[in-house]
Amino acid sequence: MFRSLRNHNYRLFAAGGVVSNVGTWMQRTAQDWLVLDLAHNSGSALGVTVALQFLPTMLFGMFGGVIADRYPKRRVLMAAQTLMGLLALTMGVLVLTGTAQVWHVYAMAFTLGLVSCVEVPTRQSFVVEMVGRRDLPNAIALNSSTFNLARVVGPALAGLLIYWMGTGPIFVLNAVSFAAVITGLALMRSSELRSPEPVPRGKGQLREGLRYVGGRPDLLLPLLMVAFMAIFAQSFSTSIALMAKQVFGAGASSFGIASSAFAVGAFGGALLAARRVKPSRRFLIAGALCFGLFQIASGLAPGYPAFLLLLVPAGMAMITVNTTANTIVQLGASPEMRGRVMGIYVLVFTGGAPIGAPLVGWLAEVTGPRLAVAAAGALSMCGVCLAVLVTRMVAARVERGEESTREQIVRGAAAAA
Repeated sequence: MFRSLRNHNYRLFAAGGVVSNVGTWMQRTAQDWLVLDLAHNSGSALGVTVALQFLPTMLFGMFGGVIADRYPKRRVLMAAQTLMGLLALTMGVLVLTGTAQVWHVYAMAFTLGLVSCVEVPTRQSFVVEMVGRRDLPNAIALNSSTFNLARVVGPALAGLLIYWMGTGPIFVLNAVSFAAVITGLALMRSSELRSPEPVPRGKGQLREGLRYVGGRPDLLLPLLMVAFMAIFAQSFSTSIALMAKQVFGAGASSFGIASSAFAVGAFGGALLAARRVKPSRRFLIAGALCFGLFQIASGLAPGYPAFLLLLVPAGMAMITVNTTANTIVQLGASPEMRGRVMGIYVLVFTGGAPIGAPLVGWLAEVTGPRLAVAAAGALSMCGVCLAVLVTRMVAARVERGEESTREQIVRGAAAAA
């Protein structure tokens, strides 16, 4: 389960990630609560904040993958982590001085999204350079484990800190946490990294990545499935906030506990994924359908305890989809294309939030949070079925193209004879 930790560079990467991710999840919880306070409990304002944070990825995410292929990934990551730390520090100062307004949060979320356009695909494609192809599935699963361990600790801790001293100090603590990642990257042994030659700058590299994915049904299925799910799954954190505050009348600490319950399931699902050696397409589809079912059930939960219990398997199903899709895509992509393929993956993974988050927020205001969450779950399941259908159509087209090419080769050989 923990075999990737034998690697020196990956140990530094994972350790720094645990510290930084705790800070990140604390900040996400504080950001949601700050927006609700500044915007007088507006679900739409909360949805707009989430949308602004992910909108840059939808617009420029694939360009981040191109940068990941062109430049040394470790240097790119160090620069990006530094910028993200400075953004957190700036927001913390604004809150502590009492000058923070909703538009400040909007601006920070959008700028953070711009940096993430480059940081996320670079970080994702950097994993294989540390551990190699053999341990890549395990490393991806452990990344999800550390991420969701932080997701358990971060929101719960943030809920307590918000109650004791407000949201301002949480942004400052997150800024400090980025030092752990930067230090880990600086201490890595360059001789042990399996870094491919950077791709020279050239025209049409973005289109080349799209054509590459479009001709590979084995890559297209996980990408489409993640894309359809992301529209409604990535807004689930917004849904948790709305359910906790408006349906069950819970306070900040209870909201943190609800977010942590979802993360407990995700953490358990990631540990189970770390034990699997090979990703399974069938497991990917089953996990996506289960997530939609548990999302519907959580929206219809009769009480707060039942809501917490349903968040656990929902988190487990979601992380199963994420880790399986990520592993299939990275193992299937060639080294010179991996950055661009992961740029597309990050685009579809986060690009749904600008659509799903405002929609769920609007539905919550019109029909109430319960029906909004249940509707999002149903639409998520429909998207999974559509992804399977589209992939089969593309696979049939590719197969017909290959058969046509083979027939032309045979005719040419016969004519030459």
